[in-house]
Amino acid sequence: MAFFNFKKKPKAAEPMDLDAVMKKYDRESNVRIWEGAPKIVVTLVLASFSLFCLYVTLFASWLEELRLTTFMAFIVLLGYLVFPAKKGEQKVNAFPWYDALMMVLGTAAFLYFSFNAKTIIQQGSNFAAYQIVIGVIGILSLCEVCRRSVGIPILVVAGCFILYALIWGLANPSFTGRLNYAVRHLFYSKEGIFSTPVNVCSKFIVVFIIFGAFLERTGIADFFINISNAVVGGFSGGPAKVAVVASAFEGMVSGSSVANTVGSGSVTIPLMKKTGYSPEFAAAAEASASTGGQIMPPIMGAAAFLMADYVQIPYSEIALKAILPAVLYFAGIFVAVHLEAKKLGLRGLTKEELPKIRPLLRQVYLLIPLLLLIYLVGTSQRSIQYAAAIAIVAAIVVSLFNKGNRITPKRILEALAAGAQGTITVAAACGVAGIIAGTITMTGLANMIINGIVALANGRVLIALFLTMLCCIVLGMGVPTTATYCIMAATCAPILIRMGVPAVAAHFFVFYFGIVADLTPPVALASYAGAAIAQANPMKAALTSTKLAIGAFIVPYVFALNPAMLLVDTNIPTVLLISVTSFIGIFAVSASLEGFLVGHMPWYERILSVVGGLMLIYPGLVTDTVGIALVGAMFLLQIIQKKKGVITA
Repeated sequence: MAFFNFKKKPKAAEPMDLDAVMKKYDRESNVRIWEGAPKIVVTLVLASFSLFCLYVTLFASWLEELRLTTFMAFIVLLGYLVFPAKKGEQKVNAFPWYDALMMVLGTAAFLYFSFNAKTIIQQGSNFAAYQIVIGVIGILSLCEVCRRSVGIPILVVAGCFILYALIWGLANPSFTGRLNYAVRHLFYSKEGIFSTPVNVCSKFIVVFIIFGAFLERTGIADFFINISNAVVGGFSGGPAKVAVVASAFEGMVSGSSVANTVGSGSVTIPLMKKTGYSPEFAAAAEASASTGGQIMPPIMGAAAFLMADYVQIPYSEIALKAILPAVLYFAGIFVAVHLEAKKLGLRGLTKEELPKIRPLLRQVYLLIPLLLLIYLVGTSQRSIQYAAAIAIVAAIVVSLFNKGNRITPKRILEALAAGAQGTITVAAACGVAGIIAGTITMTGLANMIINGIVALANGRVLIALFLTMLCCIVLGMGVPTTATYCIMAATCAPILIRMGVPAVAAHFFVFYFGIVADLTPPVALASYAGAAIAQANPMKAALTSTKLAIGAFIVPYVFALNPAMLLVDTNIPTVLLISVTSFIGIFAVSASLEGFLVGHMPWYERILSVVGGLMLIYPGLVTDTVGIALVGAMFLLQIIQKKKGVITA
């Protein structure tokens, strides 16, 4: 999911065309080329949609069906205006007749529902044949927009579920009856397209996407990279540490793995290679850190807003609970790149290469919109929508003090248009995710999956967690995080809840493993984008990314087995204990995977390290004690061996 897009324009010195990388690995970047009058018209339409969303979200009190259907009508209209039928070079101002026809029919189908919302709500299950045809057109037009903006994998998943419903899942003996019921359920109710994902997208997510578009234009992405360079760039393997820290900063306002990888990676990856990291490691370090953007508060990814609705707790609490797991994730990557630098004997950036800290401190005001947003959301003084709207105004005001990135009326129009364009992909994914979730519920497939996995786990939570992890990773390959989370929230999260895992921990678990699919082969888009910039082997980069992001595979088990990490039914001493033991555990596992701590680790020390690390990560006094003993013994052994010259640094 491309939540906010911090893309950097290619520079003359860069060997890689970054726009080409984005178009290859980020579906959102494959857009039509509009010039002249058509460009002005399309920009105005996009900006109008953003203003419409802000008005409806902040001020209007429309009937929910009217609000959602109008929102999706705009999404279909804009989807065809922005995204061509296929990837590749686009002709300027080209808009084929079949695109125009599909755009008109699809938009009209949703507007039909909008203008007849009250009648449709009151007519129950008595739908005429033409209404079923309109519903089919609406569903197909949305799926086509999703194919263009998101990709095919999510449609394959949706198609399989719909075929199951039409052939086996529904009880009606006639195919026509099953089709009518499916269309009524998926298009004319709030159990399909217009269910929670689209509702949350239209109310909350769209405002934050617009905020991100404005924040991008203040120059905050460059500020994050420069301040990270100034703070950690001079240490051993500095550029890799800059990638981790900058991605953590960007993750505070962005939830796009590929966009983050290309944005900050265009700066950090060449520096990492110059310092001495291999191309594969450089690509992996940036990709694994950038993927963490979706789990880094306060904004995280779109799925976090959905989680707040599913779990029925305020979004501010979701962001608060996400802090410790996110810090552990980035700490694990930081440790790995540090140990790799020590193992290879790499230096940091020279004093001449480091940016001066004093000029950067004068740009701290760029953080005001973000800090204001955190304050407003955290204190619940305003609704999430109002908080984001106020932050948008703050971003405009802040930009006035930055000559290079001052937001003029023209750039306001561009930001509104960019916000609308960014919404298309998220909304299309949410709509198709609603179709998938609606199909699962109307066929009773969710209960079948839940009962099957619960029986297979036979009361053992670890087995249920492992099976859920596999489902999330497999389903998340090529499917946006938002859609993956929606499906998992309807199927796998209830399994974990039935097994005794608290609801918020169960939802965080499926959320995390939906995200790591961006790193996991064979469909590891963030890793492949990093590999393209680093000119590295894509599969090796993806495998290295998986190794570096080991925290993302471990931390979810920690908070599922011990929800204290998510601040559930706990106290400060317990949180501190689990934080320290988990960090030491992740450090030990990272050292084992790197094969280096004080010096190079022989195979038996690596086994000792990983076993001790996992024992520390697993909650419990006995396991913590054994883990500390094993890791401590391994560390002492390393020191003794280094003094004796048995191992080399």
